[in-house]
Amino acid sequence: MQPTQDRSILREWIGRRETHRDTVALGPTSRMEMTLDRDPVLAQGDALPPLWHWLYFLQTARIGNLGRDGHPARGGFLPPVALPRRMWAGSRFGFATPLRIGDIATRTSTIKDVTLKQGRSGALCFVTVHHAFDVDGTAAFWEEHDIVYREDPAQGETPVPTGPVDTDWDVTERITPSEVLLFRYSALTFNGHRIHYDRAYARDVEGHAGLVVHGPLLATLLVDLAQRTSDGAAPRSFTFRAHSPLFDTAPFTLHARRNGDTITLAAATPGGQLAMQAVATF
Repeated sequence: MQPTQDRSILREWIGRRETHRDTVALGPTSRMEMTLDRDPVLAQGDALPPLWHWLYFLQTARIGNLGRDGHPARGGFLPPVALPRRMWAGSRFGFATPLRIGDIATRTSTIKDVTLKQGRSGALCFVTVHHAFDVDGTAAFWEEHDIVYREDPAQGETPVPTGPVDTDWDVTERITPSEVLLFRYSALTFNGHRIHYDRAYARDVEGHAGLVVHGPLLATLLVDLAQRTSDGAAPRSFTFRAHSPLFDTAPFTLHARRNGDTITLAAATPGGQLAMQAVATF
């Protein structure tokens, strides 16, 4: 189907559903551990760390069926939104039991909402997808994933700066991103989005200052920091919202503050501006 911005057509996708089964194999978890510069210690039967399910249930497409950005062409499960740029805006999670390495799990995905809006930089389309994960019919966790589609940047357009992050954190960590880190995470998640590995495309077509750090990778780093701040406990819920992209051109910081069973988190740009905010409950 041809891409469109017709609201009535796009909203016909609400309620569309697909199911995907996958084995939580050990190989991807070991490679993820090494991508995070850790020794691979996870073993068969161990709980899969939160958000590492993104290494599974991968979206696949032939090269000839990809769009200009490296994502699969639109109009299949996701609606055929005509706006050219696609970003991961945020997610919400509720955890019951973890997936375990070796499980054969099922993900049932449903288009929950499609909304068109007008932002400061032009037209926007938000698509919300609900994912439910289970093992042999027993619920493990759910996720709501927000995707935003937007127009290409205007010539000379500069991003609107976000506000500064707070200063009263319990924990602060410095992350130095690299081309290799971004390439490995793209490979692990079979993510062809060119903003993560094609510097000329990221700069000249989508208007970024460098290679973009994946939103899911950043969220994974934040929930990992939350777990370490809570002595390794498993979260009951987690939510994150992206505010500004981070790039491979300079180190950035992660922050955590604990208040009882809640941990507030943030990722900050090299200049101290808010890039992502998150909350984990335990």
